[in-house]
Amino acid sequence: MGRLDRAIALIAAALIAVLGFFPLANWIPGGHSAPWYTAVAADLLTGLAIALGGGVVLAILSRRITPLWRDGLLEPIRQSAEGRWPIWVLGTAGLTLALTLWVAVRTLNGRPLLIVEIIQVYQARILALGRLWVAAAPHQEFFSSLHLVEQDGRVYGQFPMGGPAMLSLGTLVGREWLVGPVFAALSVLCFGALLRRIEPRPGVALGALLLLALAPFAVFMSGSHMNHVPTLTWLLVGMWGLSRAVAEDAGRFRDGLVAGLGFGIAAAIRPVDALAFAAPAGMWLLLRGLQRRRIAALLGSGLGIALPIAALALVNLNTTGAPFRFGYSVLWGSGHDLGFHVTPWGGAHTPVRGVELVNLYFLRLQTYLFEAAGPSLLPLTAALALSRKLSPFDRYLLAASALLCGCYFAYWHDGFYLGPRFVYPLLPVLALWSARFLPLLRDAVGPGPAYRSAGYSTIIAVGLGLLTSAPVRARQYREGMLSLRWDPDAAAQRAGVRNALVFVRESWGAELVARMWALGVSRPEADATYRGADPCRLDEALSNLEPGPLRGSRVAAALHPLLADSVRLVNAESVTGDPSLRLTPGIRYPARCVEKIEANRSGFTLYPPLLLARGFGNVYARDLGSRDSLLLAAFPDRPVYLLKPLSGKVGAPPVFILMARDSLLALWRGGR
Repeated sequence: MGRLDRAIALIAAALIAVLGFFPLANWIPGGHSAPWYTAVAADLLTGLAIALGGGVVLAILSRRITPLWRDGLLEPIRQSAEGRWPIWVLGTAGLTLALTLWVAVRTLNGRPLLIVEIIQVYQARILALGRLWVAAAPHQEFFSSLHLVEQDGRVYGQFPMGGPAMLSLGTLVGREWLVGPVFAALSVLCFGALLRRIEPRPGVALGALLLLALAPFAVFMSGSHMNHVPTLTWLLVGMWGLSRAVAEDAGRFRDGLVAGLGFGIAAAIRPVDALAFAAPAGMWLLLRGLQRRRIAALLGSGLGIALPIAALALVNLNTTGAPFRFGYSVLWGSGHDLGFHVTPWGGAHTPVRGVELVNLYFLRLQTYLFEAAGPSLLPLTAALALSRKLSPFDRYLLAASALLCGCYFAYWHDGFYLGPRFVYPLLPVLALWSARFLPLLRDAVGPGPAYRSAGYSTIIAVGLGLLTSAPVRARQYREGMLSLRWDPDAAAQRAGVRNALVFVRESWGAELVARMWALGVSRPEADATYRGADPCRLDEALSNLEPGPLRGSRVAAALHPLLADSVRLVNAESVTGDPSLRLTPGIRYPARCVEKIEANRSGFTLYPPLLLARGFGNVYARDLGSRDSLLLAAFPDRPVYLLKPLSGKVGAPPVFILMARDSLLALWRGGR
């Protein structure tokens, strides 16, 4: 297997080098791109030059100044890791928990900041009540949201229920932000148990453990509400069970059962990620069972993975109506699935676009993974290039990693939030091979100047990153998404707003999209119409259609002629205050549309975060202009407030503005 192992490692190194060091997306016309590449690459090369230069100087000095380098300096740590591995693992898990809790509370404010997080927390709260869905409101358009399924009188989140189920554990104690840090610490424990079985060198195992636990990409993601964090935990449970199931002296039913349960629960959270790691595991167990006629572990894994999948299928049956149809397919159709086709948001996903996306993920890993002063993937790439032998588990991990990248090559969406989130499951592989770099280099060149230079350079790169890049990234996250950090319950308490009907002033564009949803226009059609139609003409058309009988596809067909406007529309953020709202140049808009544009510029906020407001009996509803009269009739005895910022300044907090019912009705009767 030596030559084959060598070929596999070199191919992996070459692919990572091509995808991680060259901006292919910028060289392919059209589609996705990395406009930031030149500046980021310059910073990384500068940092690498400083680290390498410092490393060479220190290596030269160490030949004359003995205390600078002493062979065996880290030997006590290696021996401690070998003899007291559980203590090291527990200590590292505790450190991870502390760091990620700090990030969750101080950097991300303990709040879901992405629509994906918001909807999953919303669904978690439904699950915590012992339900899969809630009944749609009589006028659901006031309470609808992107990624929220409204089907046959039921409302639920579009995502697989496993992720919200994990978050619901936090809901039960009133702290959903605890879930990410707790699962991050559990991942460290699972990875520690796995490393004990697959990495014979204690020093390398400890390095890999620390890299997984302390990598900024992992720490920042673990402070969020994203489902990638518990998914990785369960994947590591599956990998630990697999390592026992394929051991020479084991392969018991219970080992396979643990592997299957880990991969199966991961599939209930993120099916694609689980597929990438479960499929090679299943093939390995099958081949092993056939060769040795020992199928206990295979049977256990089959049962283990079947149980969570059966539960997920039952949940789907009671929500979407089909066991293997997810909410996102209900909302977006088959265009949401893996494959090369027209995407839900328009345009076609092709193999070329897939290459661009995978390229972007690896380019981003160069900075987001370790935030070092140099390319983060350089040690990993070098380690693979230096490797001459792979263990069976190495081959499994590389196969699973390749399959994961292949799946997201065939997926149309650019998964970016707190880093390239779709490749988050690669963290164990990235950490393990990065930790192997220096030992493999020592094996290749000996303990001389080249090895010393690399060791010093690594220390300098990590140190500079901790002092510069990581704090900058933390500040970037802390100061971003300001409108989503606002606490409506605390603000309502300060303003004395209780048992009120609160209309939330969103942008004109968000209002237009919600009105199309209310008329039964599908999410893809509504998005395409909004992107391609002049907003004033769309507003007028919707006002004419709303009193009539047309709904669904017939409304979409009636709006389709408006897409002829798309060739003339231009970005008008400087006029509207909304980057998504495009206008037609050179025309005179009527008074109603001018008022909408002025209202946009004077300030608007986002409705989806208000789905999670808990306190004081307030009902938060999207402001839909004259249609608000429907809710005034439904809640006749509540005081009425408008929630909006007092200015269009980015991050301006919303305020509660008391409104008089009679004045509102008079305004609407005037056509506003």
